[in-house]
Parts: sequence; C-alpha cells; structure tokens
Amino acid sequence: MADVAPIDFRTSPDRYQHWKLALENGVAYLTMDVNEDAGLRPGYKLKLNSYDLGVDIELADAVQRLRFEHPEIGAVVIRSQRDRIFCSGANINMLGLSSHDHKVNFCKFTNETRLAIEDATENSGQRYICSINGIAAGGGYELALACEQILLADDGSSAVSLPELPLLAVLPGTGGLTRLVDKRLVRRDLADFFCTTAEGVRGKRARDWRLVDRLIPPSKLVDETKKIAEEVAAKSRRPTDARGIMLPTVERTIEGDTIRYPHLAVEIDRDRRAAHFRINGPARAAAAHAAGIQTEGAAFWPLALARALDDAVMHLRLNETEIGTWVLHSQGDPAQVEAYDALLAREASNWLVREIVLYWKRTLKRLDVSSRSLIALVEPGSCFVGTLFELVLAADRSYMLEGTFEGSNLPEAEVRLTPMNFGPYPMGNGLTRLATRFLAEPDHVGELKEEIGEAIDAETANQLGLVTFTPDDIDWEDEVRLAVEERAGFSPDGLIGMEANLRFAGPETLETKIFARLSAWQNWIFQRPNATGPEGALKLYGTGKQSKYDRKRA
Repeated sequence: MADVAPIDFRTSPDRYQHWKLALENGVAYLTMDVNEDAGLRPGYKLKLNSYDLGVDIELADAVQRLRFEHPEIGAVVIRSQRDRIFCSGANINMLGLSSHDHKVNFCKFTNETRLAIEDATENSGQRYICSINGIAAGGGYELALACEQILLADDGSSAVSLPELPLLAVLPGTGGLTRLVDKRLVRRDLADFFCTTAEGVRGKRARDWRLVDRLIPPSKLVDETKKIAEEVAAKSRRPTDARGIMLPTVERTIEGDTIRYPHLAVEIDRDRRAAHFRINGPARAAAAHAAGIQTEGAAFWPLALARALDDAVMHLRLNETEIGTWVLHSQGDPAQVEAYDALLAREASNWLVREIVLYWKRTLKRLDVSSRSLIALVEPGSCFVGTLFELVLAADRSYMLEGTFEGSNLPEAEVRLTPMNFGPYPMGNGLTRLATRFLAEPDHVGELKEEIGEAIDAETANQLGLVTFTPDDIDWEDEVRLAVEERAGFSPDGLIGMEANLRFAGPETLETKIFARLSAWQNWIFQRPNATGPEGALKLYGTGKQSKYDRKRA
C-alpha cells in the first residue's frame, strides 16, 4: 500500500460515509451502515459492516463531538442499520493488503477509540450501550465490549464471537481478550472456549457467561433499547441546559516538511529521521471564568493546542513511519501558561473544563503509547509549565539548558509545576507521570507540591529529578545532536520494545495490558508466517485453501 495519499484524521458528521448520528430525548444513536465501496484504500470491499481505519476515524470523531457539542446527551447507543448483522469486525482483505506498520497502527488507533468510549462512560456521564441485532464478530464484538451495556437479540441466530485465532491465526486486535477477563470478568476456561470457537456464542449461554448483559426478543429490540437508553440518560450528570461548543475542522497546512497548526509547528528533519514539535504558548491572557471559555469555544488555547497536538501525533504515526524521534520544544510566557492551568483547576467542576482536561489526558496518553522516541528540550524562552510540563515528563529523555545562549536575550530556561501535574492527567497505569517517575521515592512527589508555582531553574530541576541532563551552552548543541543522531542509528524494533517497557512502570491495568502485552504479541504475530506468510491464515482467508502452519511453539 505504498505511494498512496496521506491519511487524514480530520472529518465531521456531514462527511461520514459509514455512520449515521441521530439525537433524541437525551440519547445519541450511532448507527453503523458501512459503505462497502468507500474503503480508505483500493483493493477491498467493506462487506458485512466490516471496517477499516476510515470507519474508525469517523467513530472516533463522533465520540469526541458528542462530548463537546452535546452536553445534553447522557447516553449513546451503538447499533447497526443492517439486518441480522451488527459488525463482522476488521476487514480481512484490508489486513491482508496492509503493510505491517499500518496493521499495527490501525489496531492502536481502534484501541484508543474504544478507550475513549470507556472514558466518556466513566468520566463524562455519556454512557455507551451496544444493541446487537445479529452477528457481532471479532472487532465488532470488541466494539461492543467497550460499551457499558451489551444487549443481544434473542433469536437463535444473533451471536457474539472472537474468531481471530481459529480463522486467521491472529489475536483480537482491539482489547477483546483483556476486556473479557478483566472488565467483564468472564471465567478463564469459558473465555478459552469462546476464543477458540469460530461460530461464537448466543442466547442464554452468552448471557450466563457474562458475554452480554441482556437478551431481548428481536421484535422488541429497538423499543427496549430506546427505553433502557432513555432511563440511563435521565440519570446522567450531564448539564441538559448547557450549550455545547462546535469543533470545526482543525486548521492545518503542510508546506514541504513543515506542518503548521495554530499554536504548533512540526518540522521534519529527514536526515536525522526526527520531527521537531514547536509548541507556542498562549497569545492572550486566560479568561477569568468558565463563561469566557464558552465564548472562545474551540479557539480556547488549551483546547486548540490539544486538538493540534492530537492531529499531529496521528498524522506522523500513520504517514511518517520512518520519522522515529520526536523532539519537543516550547516557546512562550510561563506565567501565561500557569494562568491557564489555574483557570482549569479553578473551574474543574464545569462540564466544558472537565472535557478539555479529559481531552488533554487522552492526548498525553496517545503520546505515551506512540512508538517513537521522545526527547524534550527545555530551552531559554520555553514555557514547560504544568500541563505543558507533562510533555517533559512523558519524554524518554529531557535536556534543560543551564544558563543562556551567548548573544541571546531570551530569558533563562525554567519549568514550573502546577496542580495539574498532581492528578488530572494519569497515565495508562493509573498513576501521574510524577508518581511513575518517582516510584522509588513516593514521598518525593508530595514534597514536589511545595514547588508549585515556583520558577525552577536548571540546577534545581536537576536536583529535584525533573529533567535528565542540564548541559551548558558550550555542550548543548553537541549533546542534543548526538542524542538525536544516536536514536536514528538504533534498530527501530529494538527501540519500540525498550521504550514501551520503560515507560509504564508501576501497576498493570486493563489499559497497560492492552497496549503492552496484547499489542506486543499481536505485533509479533502479524509478522509470523502462520498469519501473514504466503500460506498463512490471513493471506488465504476466503480462498478455500488450507493454511500451512509452522508447528513449533516459540
């Protein structure tokens, strides 16, 4: 799939080709009706409500818009327009045609979308319900697993299944195995049978095994789904009288190797296989109250920057796979950034502020699980404060200049902590980045709260363990250059494995299992001949030919 147009993650409901969105009585209905002729790439048809990345880009957009544009919505129903078919999962021909990196990034993005659904249920008061009117296979059932409730038509033929292993010699790619046993608490022996049975499970057995929550006669499925959803919506804490804010298409221009957004520019250095993220602090003072945020809408600096950073990460992940190092810079007034953080903390109970903070949490998590080396540079004139300092903490390595550059009138580099560093942005392991950084010194995190609001120079930041190295202006250029060039010389596969293992210290959660254990195994399996070789199951699916397996256990 080389020499194709870049994948664009920007869309809107008026451009959807695979989903229909309707709002009624506090409930949003997301109806899947995949256009089989509108695949993201040529060479396959999206039959039986199967999906590719393009289908999931629309779903992710809808999940995001419902949170910001529709505060009156308290429940979301995911259902199918097709008779007797909910979703047959990821399109097999698409997977067979895709490059390895596309398959892996596709699975990663769909994982993040399903986690966003769970985040909306848990933290935004928009609870998701899946209404299954037929077959929910593979990724189709994984989509259902992301919802809080699963309703299944009790008609003797509607079923749920995870047939990836018996049919394709791969694993469910979007968290299915983990959600079965960790979220729905399905017994391991029952899950083993379920995951090795291609035809799946239906009816009473599906309910008794906790694979679904309710069985509903097919003639009553639509009405019962509506009743259940409206009851759920009525209990939501969402402010039904609030006015949402519209999310216009993210502004982006690409000129050569430079990608420009409001508040962010990404410059690609192809010789060193690096991308420099240059973040600009706010151009104007923060509003005094949440009402001012409502007035600014999507132009509100923290929201606009989060949307830009999110889009840039996704663009580089899928379209610039050989750019292996991301270098993080910032420029601006630290006091201005601190004022915005103070506003977010002060108005934390406001629904819109909550959504903005949650969006930053998800964007930072997306950075955490990106298979790229992250290097943060804290330079004179930078504004790594609070929310932006999370980028430094997310980096695999950070450099902070001690002193100033000769001949420069920019102020000496500093960092500042704010209350936003101590809770609102947990990693996938459930801990803040500071708590993860100082696992061996938990008391030190409490001590760092005494530094909130203080301008911390390089020497102090080094003493506090907040940065990795603090070279002076004589050594700065060589140390930074060597760090970036060294990264470009290492094996990308080895770096991905190393970074993913080092980033998520501490407790294991459903989320870390999905992105570490499950994704790592899937990454390996996607390269094995049993799945993707000329006689592998993924390549021969639908041909009638028998796969030939390497029978050795590795």
